[in-house]
Amino acid sequence: MADTISFGDFDKVDIRVGTIIDAQPFPEARKPAIRLWVDFGAPLGVKQSSAQITVHYPCDRLIGRQVMAVVNFPPRQIGPFTSEVLVLGVPDENGAVVLVKPDLKVPDGGKLF
Repeated sequence: MADTISFGDFDKVDIRVGTIIDAQPFPEARKPAIRLWVDFGAPLGVKQSSAQITVHYPCDRLIGRQVMAVVNFPPRQIGPFTSEVLVLGVPDENGAVVLVKPDLKVPDGGKLF
């Protein structure tokens, strides 16, 4: 278990739901990855992310899928691509990423609480 944090620390992390509107292979990445464009609705709009999710998710099956992401980290340059949000996942039994998503369809931009 990680160190204990205050609720105030947790409240600083802005985790929101968005819908993947585009997904493209990212062959320039050091580890196998997919470039994602995620629509978080107004006022955030579309943000891009690089995600190491190639084991379970072909690009064409990601379009329209809702995901959860941290939207208030600073942008990170990954090769020629700027990742603006961190899409969240958990490891399966082999360590491959399984995306975190809401159980039901919800409005894009909704904040985790």
